[in-house]
Amino acid sequence: MGDTSLEKQQMLNTLFDHAEQYSSEKTRDKIVEALYRNSSQFIAEGVRYSKTKHDQRTERLDAILTSPIWGFPIMLLMLGAVFYLTIAGANIPSSMLANFFGWLEGYITILFNMVNAPEWLHGVLVLGFYRGTTWVISVMLPPMAIFFPTFALLENYGYLPRVAFNMDRLFKTVGAHGKQSLTMAMGFGCNAAAMMSTRIIESPRERILAILTNNFVPCNGRWGTLILLASLFMAANFTGGIKSLVTTSVIVGIVLFGIIVTFSVSWILSKTVLKGVPTHYTLELPPYRKPKIFDTVIRASLNNSVSVLNRAVKVAAPAGILTWVLANIDINGTSILLHMVQFIDPIGQMIGLDGYILMAFIIGLPANEIVLPVLLMGYLSTGELIDTGGIDNIKQIFLDHHWTWLTALNMMLFSLLHYPCGTTLINIYKETKSKKWTFLAFIIPTVIALGVTFIIAQTVRYFGWV
Repeated sequence: MGDTSLEKQQMLNTLFDHAEQYSSEKTRDKIVEALYRNSSQFIAEGVRYSKTKHDQRTERLDAILTSPIWGFPIMLLMLGAVFYLTIAGANIPSSMLANFFGWLEGYITILFNMVNAPEWLHGVLVLGFYRGTTWVISVMLPPMAIFFPTFALLENYGYLPRVAFNMDRLFKTVGAHGKQSLTMAMGFGCNAAAMMSTRIIESPRERILAILTNNFVPCNGRWGTLILLASLFMAANFTGGIKSLVTTSVIVGIVLFGIIVTFSVSWILSKTVLKGVPTHYTLELPPYRKPKIFDTVIRASLNNSVSVLNRAVKVAAPAGILTWVLANIDINGTSILLHMVQFIDPIGQMIGLDGYILMAFIIGLPANEIVLPVLLMGYLSTGELIDTGGIDNIKQIFLDHHWTWLTALNMMLFSLLHYPCGTTLINIYKETKSKKWTFLAFIIPTVIALGVTFIIAQTVRYFGWV
């Protein structure tokens, strides 16, 4: 009796091995298509119903939005429209916030003088804490107040599931799961939150793939850096609406490059350390809905605005204080900050950056929002973020430190590709319970960021383009 059970088990194992061997993506698709075709035939024979105008409109829209020909161009146009609205609409509120905080700082300084506060205390609290925090708020808050509600409206309307449907084809091609498109979309807002959203992927292998590659889409902490540098250097020769359009095109190009890296890394991992057959993903598309504009906009704006402000206080403020302290404590006549910069500057020069930029990324590990303010503090040597007086003066600070279009481009690429922020790394460890995967989530993007910027810098310098 025992031998018979063992033989049956062996036969089943053999059948499963053969089934897995002959299984392929096309075979699974054909099976699903046959099931759908047969079930549709049974329904057509046994059920009578009349389509409403809403159903017909949904089918016509889906024929366009999920079309293999038109689906992807429409996705790019939608992405570009969201970025254009964000970039064009954020300039004025950012300037207004910066002017308000500058005006308020004057009164805070008067208050410090009235109570005869020591200069170091004013430096730590005002020039470090206050300026670092208010920079993050004025630069990050307006774009996010536009980006998130716009993105929420697309989700509320029912378009994002169509994006997932289109992206599913590409993710299956590289050995990943179609649901990764949804976690990738979540990464545009916050990579840390995207780590938790990978729970919707049932397969452990494909979930790890999503976790290891989600960092290659820019989160809200990196939008400020990308938009500012694209505007200052890539669209420098344009004005008005054309400048916003050029800046948008550059940002879309950067995002597309990040998506290409996501697919490339997913394909390599699925062929090496994470081998396996992609799980089939069946998605039921919801009907299109008229968005609740007021509720969606208010909810998305308030929730994410509070999140950005909370992050600024918790992370940017301590980083501003740390930068001021490092820049104002000398060892052998040289500040600790400058010692750090000089040590890592050779690496920075090799990849088209400099020691100050790498130092800013190191200090900015807790949150990407603080990279730019820390960089400006470092460039000003005193470790304080001066009232720059506008975008043109910020650009002049960069030019005084020998920036070129190559520096701006490579900083944008390094910001896009480098290691996840501290919060995201913590979430990765919580989700995987593995030091191995957490380390790989740190080292893979870091190596890619260094490799891409090194190749671009050396190529540009070899041909004398800068």
